[in-house]
Parts: sequence; C-alpha cells; structure tokens
Amino acid sequence: MSVGVLGAGAWGTALAQMLASDGREVLLWAREEELVTEINAQHTNSIFLPSADLSPGVKATNDLAEMAALDTLLVVTPAQHMGSVLGAMPRHPRDLVLCSKGIEAGTGRLMNHVAADAAPGSAIAVLSGPTFAHEVAAGLPTAVTLACGGGEDQWERLSPVIARPTFRPYFSDDVTGAEIGGSVKNVLAIACGVVDGLGLGQNARAALIARGYAEMLRFGEALGARVETLAGLCGLGDLVLTCSSTSSRNFSLGKALGEGHSAEELMADRRTVAEGAHTAPVLVELAARHGVAMPIVTAVYGLIKGNDPRATVSALLSRPLRAEQENAG
Repeated sequence: MSVGVLGAGAWGTALAQMLASDGREVLLWAREEELVTEINAQHTNSIFLPSADLSPGVKATNDLAEMAALDTLLVVTPAQHMGSVLGAMPRHPRDLVLCSKGIEAGTGRLMNHVAADAAPGSAIAVLSGPTFAHEVAAGLPTAVTLACGGGEDQWERLSPVIARPTFRPYFSDDVTGAEIGGSVKNVLAIACGVVDGLGLGQNARAALIARGYAEMLRFGEALGARVETLAGLCGLGDLVLTCSSTSSRNFSLGKALGEGHSAEELMADRRTVAEGAHTAPVLVELAARHGVAMPIVTAVYGLIKGNDPRATVSALLSRPLRAEQENAG
C-alpha cells in the first residue's frame, strides 16, 4: 500500500525515514516550499531534523491532493492544526494514523474526534509511545502502541505498513487511552523540567512522575480509557521517557521556566511546538468538568500563565497529607 506522512517536523520526518528504511517510497508533506526543495534535492531537513541523512525514498510535496491519493497517511501536524489541515484535503485516505499528541484547544476534543469530523470516511488509528525523533530516524530500537479504531481488521492492514525490524508496534483498540497517555504526559514533562531547572533533585523528579501518573490514570478512567493501556508504552512508557531528557521539547520548556525564563518569552521564541503548553489549559478545564483532581497539571497551567516556579512548588508541597491511593489526588 502507498503511504505518506503529513507534517515534516522532526517527528514526521523521522517517521518518513523509518518507513523508507526498507526501500519503500514515502511521500512527506511540508507546508514550506523551501523545505520541500531541500528534502528532494539534498535529502536533509536542516530546520527540524538536522541530524538525519534522509533516504532517497523520502519524497516531499506541499500538495495536499497528492497526499489524499495515498492508501495510508500518518498525520503528524501540530495538534492544534490537525483539523484545518485535514479539512483542506480534497479527499482522505482509507486509513489515518494520528501521531500528534494533544487536545484541541477551545473544544476539548481528542485528536481522533477531530480527525473523524474532518475525514468521516477514513478509519482512524493512533500511534503513540516512548519515541524521540532523532533515535527513530537513526534506526534505534523503538516500541509503540498502535491503537486501531477499526479493530483487528485495521491492525492487519496497518501493521505490515508500519512495522520495521527496529520499529515494533503493539496492537490495542483503546484509541482513547492511547491519546490520553500522549496528551497528559506532555504536560507532566513540563513539570519535570521545572524540577530539573530548579535543581530539586532526582527524588523530586521520581515522585512527580509517580504522582503525575496517578493523575493520568484518574483522568483516563473518567474519559473511558483502560488502565492497562495507560500502564503500557503509550502511557507510563512515554511518561518516563519524556520526563527524563532535554531531548523532549516539553521537558526543555519546563527546565527553562525553572531557570527563570518567562513563559511568554519561551513560547514566542520556540521554532518547534511544546504541545504540553497548549494542552495544559484545556486539560484543566476537562478535569474540572469530570470532577478529576489534577494538581500537578493545574500547577503547570499556572506556570504557563506566568506563576513563579518556586512558589508553585511550595504550594504543591504544602497540600494536605493524604493516602497515596486516595481518589482526590
């Protein structure tokens, strides 16, 4: 089956490189005409993934009609632009695999709902898990969740298209769980970056990961996700990776906040998107709507609005003591 990647940022370019590693031709859509020219002429993406020498099988285009003619499309546009990009396509492939992690601001919709509304004739899947783009592009071993809204029939179509010797998908049909894991972990990664930026130590980071995971579970269960999904690659696995390295855009944003930079300055100056900053406010709203306590996520939202990091940490540490498994958080 023909396959393409919609979005030529670091993650989209890495996925295109991975898919082309067996000699397959992969069509990669980029908005920027100069980037299309560079990828086709020089086999590089110096803007978003300068470390990779791209396979000649990766061909770039800025024509959405070309992408629409493919059988399978991996959608890697920024989460807040997915709906508009899909809506601009003249038609849609049979299978859309959503690889962007976030929740739509203003509507609170998960990406699978955004895609279903924009492309009602397509079967929707979600690919999520612990992945750094530069490692995937380099062919280092990676495992992900491939959650198929079309169930096992869709898995049978997609798994041969996506699986490679060093890129191993695991089947799930819990699309909601896969999305929530990827969305919430971005916000928690900002919090872990703040801990690092403030020099609060490894004990604090480990505690934050554990308590953040508890928030992810509570929120996921409220929206119908399965606990076992969130305990897997797309939940706990992705959380641990993203909360541990400056290779994560969200962690890097939090680290800079902890070091004293303003959120406004950082958001204006970043060429790549830290989705957690966009997800935090809508996540706080959804949590309140469902009666779910998410104090760490709420604290990150405050930091994005300009709250002082040290005062924020002090407020979290002074919360009333309670049982670890108590639902109130």
